[in-house]
Amino acid sequence: MALLLRSPPCSLPVRLIASRLFSSPSLKSYNSLSRLFFNTRTNLRARRALVGYPTKNAGVFRAFMSSSLASEAFQEKSGANAYSSEQIQVLEGLDPVRKRPGMYIGSTGPRGLHHLVYEILDNSIDEAQAGFASKIDVVLCADNSVSITDNGRGIPIDLHPITKKSALETVLTVLHAGGKFGGSSSGYSVSGGLHGVGLSVVNALSESLEVTVWRDGKEYRQRYSCGKPVTTLTSYILPSELSDRQGTCIRFWPDREVFTTTIEFDYNTIAGRIRELAFLNPELTITLAKEDADSNKAQSNEYCYAGGLVEYVKWLNTDKKPLHDVVSLRQEIDGFTIDVALQWCSDAYADTMLGYANSIRTVDGGTHIDGMKASLTRTLNNLGKKSKLIKEKDISLSGEHVREGLTSVISVKVPNPEFEGQTKTRLGNPEVRRVVDQSIQEHLTEYLELHPDVLDSILSKSLNALKAAMAAKRARELVRTKSVLKSSSLPGKLADCSCTDPEESEIFIVEGDSAGGSAKQGRDRRFQAILPLRGKILNIERKDEAAMYKNEEIQNLILGLGLGVKGEDFKKEGLRYHKIIILTDADVDGAHIRTLLLTFFFRYQKALFDEGVIYVGVPPLFKVERGKQVHYCYNDADLKLLRKTFPPNASFNIQRFKGLGEMMPVQLWETTMDPEKRLLKRLVVEDAAEANVVFSSLMGARVDVRKELIQNSASMINLDHLDI
Repeated sequence: MALLLRSPPCSLPVRLIASRLFSSPSLKSYNSLSRLFFNTRTNLRARRALVGYPTKNAGVFRAFMSSSLASEAFQEKSGANAYSSEQIQVLEGLDPVRKRPGMYIGSTGPRGLHHLVYEILDNSIDEAQAGFASKIDVVLCADNSVSITDNGRGIPIDLHPITKKSALETVLTVLHAGGKFGGSSSGYSVSGGLHGVGLSVVNALSESLEVTVWRDGKEYRQRYSCGKPVTTLTSYILPSELSDRQGTCIRFWPDREVFTTTIEFDYNTIAGRIRELAFLNPELTITLAKEDADSNKAQSNEYCYAGGLVEYVKWLNTDKKPLHDVVSLRQEIDGFTIDVALQWCSDAYADTMLGYANSIRTVDGGTHIDGMKASLTRTLNNLGKKSKLIKEKDISLSGEHVREGLTSVISVKVPNPEFEGQTKTRLGNPEVRRVVDQSIQEHLTEYLELHPDVLDSILSKSLNALKAAMAAKRARELVRTKSVLKSSSLPGKLADCSCTDPEESEIFIVEGDSAGGSAKQGRDRRFQAILPLRGKILNIERKDEAAMYKNEEIQNLILGLGLGVKGEDFKKEGLRYHKIIILTDADVDGAHIRTLLLTFFFRYQKALFDEGVIYVGVPPLFKVERGKQVHYCYNDADLKLLRKTFPPNASFNIQRFKGLGEMMPVQLWETTMDPEKRLLKRLVVEDAAEANVVFSSLMGARVDVRKELIQNSASMINLDHLDI
């Protein structure tokens, strides 16, 4: 999975948590969802200026500037405006990477930190895809370094004819140097690396990097720092029993001056990526180990899935009721390799489609996903009409209805893939759509004609989806056309803000009228809106579209936030607020409501997470009064630190807040709503596959799967925090 908590850069440390998101570890089944979140415990000081409101006394000092100071300032300004060849900088070697690291790894936060691991790991995967590696070992070392070892061919070490350096030093120190540019001189027919920058970028952003290569009966070693070699390439003859050893080992220590977060690699985040790669490469074994000074905290696992994508789909549908066995195909056509596995489930009302190109996850889709969608829709409509299961001539199933309850994974191997950017989030090759469309249509048609019972089950579910959509049509039209301010479904519930610019507006979704009353009185009505919920909203994981649109609280959310209609293309400009903040009590019910809301947002409009508009507000847990001084603490650790600052004989009073309704409006503003002081956590989906599995397990209908998830997550609970 998973859902990651991310925020703008801050000075506070980033660390894994077990239950920070849902406040109380007593959340039982709902607390297990908290393991999906990577917490940036950030003081999101969204200044008023950030939302368009001027800060106090802005520009006051300019009025008191003396004439002499003004003259000096003018001269400095004139000098600053000078623009000549002296201002043109030429960055050489790996300097561009260190100057603009976000351009190469996405960010200098947790995501960019983990991207370093993926860059090296993908190089080893390319060796496996080429048929030269069968094992990869990843070790998260106790000193916050990472070691990745494969048994591939080993990076070449002979002299490069152009750079006059060893090939090893060339690929580590020169941007756009590698063996994956295609053509007859390429070292790989298919690869995920295309730009020749992955290894050199990791080298540039590491305070130290050690490389070991085994090939030709020798072991070669070299060490680098910040992208530059600090030792020469040395070689040793291997003992006779190891003379056949081949491969590469890269160990790197990320540069603390580059990354804005604590250097700490998350085992679960990397394990999720490794699991994907093991599913995609069935002949490959990958081990992951985490070293720790405390042996009880050490972790390790081995990933090997001989069934490939079939096992992947089974894993994704672990907690669901399949309508049939997994349908799979693997075909090579026109130089492309297409690998597909799919399965419909009776108790699922959303689709999960995962796409990969050369083992790179294409989170934004691409031509392979487009071809698959088109082929599925056309094939099922043709077979339905041919078999008379779709009787009405005018009825045609849309893609949304055909894909309801579908879990599918498609992996394509493309000799010359066209990705968008270094992060490779979307595949652009137009020819891939044609071959995918053709292959799936031929194979699926043949399979369903041989298994008419499976065809009947799939079409029956699709037709039910169509009927549910027609039953909800009035509600859908209501969502499209109804004005929130004129809506009779929100009588006095939505307390809107006066600002009409969504960029500057934010809405708090609060639990109940009591908290809603405090929030309405404590807010800044210029840019803060309040929407109280009446009890717990519908769990849409177990309901179809018709039931969802008929639910009043769901209607209020859709209309109040401007979410539009499920299944239609998401448009951020249609949102009424660009900060949607979930604010609930720090108890079991509050955690449940928070989880229900996250389930709704994830299933109804997952793009909300991609756009970064979903937040969780963090109210304080404790109020500490000592004399006339009042302190607020957001967790037990904060309280412990505060108490250490008091003298041993100090007298003070501690109040634990159970609900937002207990707080006075002024307190709620000062601690939870004031952009200058509050704590907010932004939620984004980092691993859609893991997120899908956990939401299905936690919120689905199968009790046995949920029970297993709770038991597996029990070790994450701090028993001292149990709310019993």
